Amino acid sequence: MMTVLPTPHIALDQWRALIAVVDSGGYAQAAEALHKSQSSVTYAVQKIESMLGVSAFEIQGRKAVLTSTGHMLYRRALALVGEAGDLELAARKLSAGWEAEIGLAVEVLYPPDRLIDALARFGAEAPRTRVEVIESVLGGTGEALLGGQAEIAITPHIPPGFLGVPLINVRLVAVAAPSHPLHQLGRELGEGDLRPWRHLPVRATGSTRDRRTTTVEVEQRWTFSSMSMSIAAACAGHGFAWYPEARIRAELAAGLLKPLPLGGAEVRFIDLYLVQADPDFAGPGVRRLAEILAADSALRS
Repeated sequence: MMTVLPTPHIALDQWRALIAVVDSGGYAQAAEALHKSQSSVTYAVQKIESMLGVSAFEIQGRKAVLTSTGHMLYRRALALVGEAGDLELAARKLSAGWEAEIGLAVEVLYPPDRLIDALARFGAEAPRTRVEVIESVLGGTGEALLGGQAEIAITPHIPPGFLGVPLINVRLVAVAAPSHPLHQLGRELGEGDLRPWRHLPVRATGSTRDRRTTTVEVEQRWTFSSMSMSIAAACAGHGFAWYPEARIRAELAAGLLKPLPLGGAEVRFIDLYLVQADPDFAGPGVRRLAEILAADSALRS
């Protein structure tokens, strides 16, 4: 009958001791950094070596230097201790209750009524959790996620290394005031007809731009940092632009804006995704807000 040997169990404190010896440059310095005796640090490292049957250090002069095996152990110890720290942080978040503040980066193309409805539902459940809404244009949402400013993003671009779920397909419509000369031509327009007239785009806040919504060859352009200002300029007859249909429903209904007859090219679509910074370690507030946003999209699709 084969005898199964028990798997060596090495405590996290022993791995921390090994890391400290490397980072501090010796056993005495590691003991000081860990607020432990030098003998206890030495014992912890020797325990790792004896349990695994390897040598992590070799003595050169008065210094302990990592062996090739020691280098491997050091790298794995860093990852192990780091993961344990993340797990402890997540557990503390869960035990502490809902977060005090959540950062939500939202693409300006996302319908405002949907956002307000979702925030109202979340606010009713978590009145003491503050939500900082970071409104971005065409890509800035992903950068807010990468920069640690937001725990959740509604974005047209899923940053590398993140996972996103489809949230909404936004319909954009090219419009101008009914009095604009483009509407006076009385025929279907081509993109060449747009060239002499002023385009009224909204400045992208991200470093990457989506050519489906921003690029059109024109001789005149006014670029705004606010979509509401761009819409006001279009209503006043100063130019044309593609806007999310949900943002200009009132202006279309009131006859202040009118779709340009571009033979179908007046309509463009952009997919938006819901992305969490760290779904595995998200707090209850982040998870609940993400659930509300996803559920609202499912109900309206």
